[in-house]
Order: sequence, then structure tokens, then C-alpha cells
Amino acid sequence: MWKQEHKKIVVVALFAVAMGYLESAVVIYLRMLYCPNGFGFPFEKFMGPDVLPIEVLREISTLVMLLGVAYLAASSLKNRFAYFLFAFAVWDLFYYIWLKAALNWPESLLTYDLLFLIPWPWVGPVLAPVIGSLTMILLAYCLLCSEKNPRPGDWALWFTGGFMMLYTFLIDYGRLIASGNHFKDLFSLPAYGEFQKIFSHFVPGNYNWVLFAAGEAVILAGIFRFWRGTR
Repeated sequence: MWKQEHKKIVVVALFAVAMGYLESAVVIYLRMLYCPNGFGFPFEKFMGPDVLPIEVLREISTLVMLLGVAYLAASSLKNRFAYFLFAFAVWDLFYYIWLKAALNWPESLLTYDLLFLIPWPWVGPVLAPVIGSLTMILLAYCLLCSEKNPRPGDWALWFTGGFMMLYTFLIDYGRLIASGNHFKDLFSLPAYGEFQKIFSHFVPGNYNWVLFAAGEAVILAGIFRFWRGTR
């Protein structure tokens, strides 16, 4: 049974590696159009209201593709969740590997990056999503190696830790949006121009590594709890 699962892991990994290349190619083109002087905060020019909906839909499509391959790779909820985590993590890691190979970017693992746009921009040093991706691979491996289903406490630890880490990505622009009451601007193309101006001059503050590390510890505790329960 594990041999058959191993073949699926290889195929899903190849899919995610190729998907990471496609993602990096799109970002290279976006850099040519919007950041000709290179990536970095503040963004001198950010995509306008004519391009932003396309970019948001592209990110939604990415998630649909990852969910689709996870659905096809397994039949149980546990294993589908594991394959989604695995595909997402490999895709994210190779996205940075391909960018490094093509552009020699990021300069270091502490370089800040714009990570995602839904529901508003995520930001953080590259090291944070890299650690998160490696953790997702570990969790996916543990789930696929076991025939037991996670207990409610396991799920609670994983999602609690995940939300703690997610908070560290969302808080910078979340505060910016809340301070100027720009929530409505995110969903109104005529008003988006005002938010775009603020975004283009904003420099993220110090990253909350303490909360990120706490979230990581909670997830690892959940992985250990699940692994111990399978022995």
C-alpha cells in the first residue's frame, strides 16, 4: 500500500514543481511590467484596478488546481488534506527556487515578499513561508504514513498554529486597511485607486517572529501528538 502511495507522492511532487515554475514565470513577467528596478518595498508601482482582479482570480485558480490534484490523488478526507498540504508546500518552495535560479532573488531568506493577495496582501520574510512549507511536508508525510485518522485535538492544534502563523502575514496590511477604513476599497474598483496609492508607499514593519514561532510550535506539538497516537 505504501509503495502505491509513494508513486502518487512522486507524481504530485512533479506536478507541484512544474506549477512552481509556471508561477515564477508569471511573477517574472509582472516584475518586468511593474517592478523593472527589482522587487522591494515600497512598490513604486502596483498593479491597477484593471489587472488586480485578474491576478486575484489567478491565485484562486492556483488553489483550485492544488485542491483538484489532492482530490484525485486520494479518496479519504485525511489523505486529500495531506496531498493538498504536500502539493502546496512543494509548489511554494520551488516557486522561490525557480526565482532564485532565474533572477537571483530573493537576496536572502530574510528578504520581504508579497506572498498572497486574498483577502488582502500578505507580507513577510521569505524564510517564514519556507519554514511553513517544510512543516506542511512533515505533516503530510505523517498523515500519509498512518492509516489512523487525526483526533479532534490534533486538528485543533494544527489549525490554531496555522492561524497564528497566518496572522503574522496579514497583520501589516490589515492594520493599514483598518486604519484608513479601506476595507470597502478592496472590493470597489473605482475606490481601489486610493488604496493603491497608500499601498505603493507602504513599508512593512518588523515581522512578528515570536508569534510565528509560537504557531510553529503548536503545529509541531500537534504532529507529535498524532504520531504518538499512531504508535
